[in-house]
Amino acid sequence: MLDGYRILDLTDDRGHLAGLLLAQLGAEVVLGEPLAGHRTRHRGPYVDDVVDPERSIEFVVYNRGKHSVVIEDPARIAELAAECDAVISCGAFDVDLDALRARDPMLVTASITPFGETGPKTAWAATDLTIAASSGTMSLTGDRDRAPVRIGSPQTWHNAAVDTAGAILMALHERQTSGQGQHVDTSAQQSFVDCTQFQMMTVLTGGDVPVRLPGAVDLGGFLIPWVYECADGHVTVTFLFGPMIAPFTSRILAWACEEGFCEPELRDKDWVDFGMAIVEGRESMDTFDRAIKALTSFVASKTKAELLERALTDNLLIAPITTTADVLALGQLQVRHYWQQVEVPRADGPGAVRLCGALAKTTGEPLADLPAAPRLGEHTTRYLGSDGTASPSVTTRPRAEPAPEGQSMDRPLDDVKVLDFMWALAGPGATRTLADYGATVVKVESELKPDVLRGVHPFIGEEGGQENALQFHSINAGKMDLTLDLTLPEAREVVLDLVAWCDVLTESFSPKAMENWGLTYDVLREVNPELVMFSSCLMGQTGPMRLYAGFGTMAAAIAGFYPVTGWPDRIPAGPFTAYTDYISPKLGVMLILSALAERDRTGRGQHIDFAQMEGALHFLATEFADEEINGRTAGRAGNADRHMFPHGVYPAAGDDRWVAIACETDEHWGALAALLTGAAADNAELAQALDTLSADAIGGSNASRAGRLSGLDADSRRARSESIDAAITAWTEPQDAADIEAALQACGVPAHRVNDAADLMADPQIVAREHFLSVPHAKHGHTWVENSNFELSRTPGRPLWGGPMFGEHNMEVLEGILGYDADKVAELVIAGALT
Repeated sequence: MLDGYRILDLTDDRGHLAGLLLAQLGAEVVLGEPLAGHRTRHRGPYVDDVVDPERSIEFVVYNRGKHSVVIEDPARIAELAAECDAVISCGAFDVDLDALRARDPMLVTASITPFGETGPKTAWAATDLTIAASSGTMSLTGDRDRAPVRIGSPQTWHNAAVDTAGAILMALHERQTSGQGQHVDTSAQQSFVDCTQFQMMTVLTGGDVPVRLPGAVDLGGFLIPWVYECADGHVTVTFLFGPMIAPFTSRILAWACEEGFCEPELRDKDWVDFGMAIVEGRESMDTFDRAIKALTSFVASKTKAELLERALTDNLLIAPITTTADVLALGQLQVRHYWQQVEVPRADGPGAVRLCGALAKTTGEPLADLPAAPRLGEHTTRYLGSDGTASPSVTTRPRAEPAPEGQSMDRPLDDVKVLDFMWALAGPGATRTLADYGATVVKVESELKPDVLRGVHPFIGEEGGQENALQFHSINAGKMDLTLDLTLPEAREVVLDLVAWCDVLTESFSPKAMENWGLTYDVLREVNPELVMFSSCLMGQTGPMRLYAGFGTMAAAIAGFYPVTGWPDRIPAGPFTAYTDYISPKLGVMLILSALAERDRTGRGQHIDFAQMEGALHFLATEFADEEINGRTAGRAGNADRHMFPHGVYPAAGDDRWVAIACETDEHWGALAALLTGAAADNAELAQALDTLSADAIGGSNASRAGRLSGLDADSRRARSESIDAAITAWTEPQDAADIEAALQACGVPAHRVNDAADLMADPQIVAREHFLSVPHAKHGHTWVENSNFELSRTPGRPLWGGPMFGEHNMEVLEGILGYDADKVAELVIAGALT
């Protein structure tokens, strides 16, 4: 797809997923490394547990297909960049991106930083843990009687990396018109706010601050479990009310009743209306509690395999919580030939192992099977030459001429037209991003079967109204709304006219939906041969699980995120609800823009088959490779980290107040040890904890307490984890979270309070970058939406209005876009097609 583009990747673990996926999409990716190699080369797990910079599993996984160039002199970066289309930086090198663009005005540069390049926290020290704390996600994840937890495998940098890759492709698309490059500024904090599913906005409408609930969610006062114990592990069960979900609820209760776990009265209950019946006093919470109790007993009697088999045959919203071993054995992935065989340096010589495969299936140019990760400096001579000068590009870079007067675009996607059949979360987030940056997006829906998000809190104004849901307002911001009853032939004719108009058609139904409407890709490409059709569903368009319908909670369970989140002695505590729904849109943006790049180059459209579960596996790629290579199954470890200590979330003064602290280097630990020692004079509990700890620390008896403590390396600190955690807790517990955060940042130690919804709204960084915006809305005058996670320097984007009302733009689409006259529109109204 991206043939002809060259990317200079200057990232380590703080962004390396971006370069991997761009390489898979066809770009030539040059990996700049320092003389000793990137830090990921020097940390485990290792292939066959043999410590070797060429055997780091994390490096092997995320740097496949890249070309390693050792950069001894940072001045050489400019020479390499001059032969590239884009440069991605994360701070691994001290590089002046502004200077690179000044030297080559067509260059696109991108920075991935914890908080973005503007705002009061731009210089704050941060790690995955503290970024997760800052984003609000940790306030929603974990057990109420313990500290909040992050997802067990670092996720914040991956989210920012994929956002950045999509932004780069936007900038390259715009460059074809303007002939100019620009800068991408991505905030990892903002990228990860996506993973709160708009729950932070509850406080904007006067609602309570949401709290974390292990394996459950609070929906309008209903504490609804997601995670259930079964005979051989855990599963997720979606047990909800309303017209969209209630039929699934009824079917699982019917099965439970069939086997004697449920009374017929519960089976036959009107679950569609149950939520409203509770509100109006026609039903009691006792009925709900009895249903949950019956479901809990029933699920406990079945294995994961039994529950999944019945879910597939009876269309139930049940998903097994799979381990890394389970995922590797999943038949759906075998049938779709997902795993890629890659040679890695084994103890007994090179050997092929299974690593995460193609991001999607496509009828266009197939995504690349990437070769093994490079040896350190393997391609230095190729790109810098024996004399150290940069070599010319192996491929011919697309070079646009500057735009004629008046033809440059205000936003990078102003020339892109999208017909959007997405619903819920995992799909519409992608088209929302396209709309932010200029694409004309026409959302098609029907009042007969409304988007599920129209009925999900938080609400603005009157409770429960379908025009009042903030989630819908935000994820569909900037889109036009056309209502069509697709069961009618007249509505189908409108769709085909819109297909002739659009560049991209997106849909996120189960595979049979478009087939039933006669709107398959084969039909649509006859109307528009250049059409890019993007199909996003849970498990993909093919395979035995193709018709497995569900939500991101289920894909997150099957993809392996639940087993690594929470405490080892408790049930899985996250991730917070529908995690794959939050990351799938980011991947969708990349795929759509890559397909448009291929279309612009070849004149051919294509159909993209994106399985949300498969895309998500890249976010746990190290864990799957460790299972495949070393047989090590990933599990829950609270907030522990394999590379850092201390690394945890500590109590602060007040109710449920916490601060995340991470010592990534010995210098961080030394600064923290000095801070603790200095505070001990006024804190008897801390002084006692430090005396106990320092007595066991390395250093002579005459050494200062601070000196003895600071001499502990990471392994020595981890061996004394209980004592160190006790000392830190004695220091943090009496203090305000803001004071702890400020003291640690002042001495360069990564730390951040665990932001809840109220904290996030007042976070000066979030405020400075305008993450939460008030935008116009047809009914309410204004509504709240989340802003973009990244900024483009020359062609910025932002949402222009909140999610539309039903049919708000019917006439604008039918008359303005399609050119229908009044008689034609009247015919559609009479036929009932516009509902």
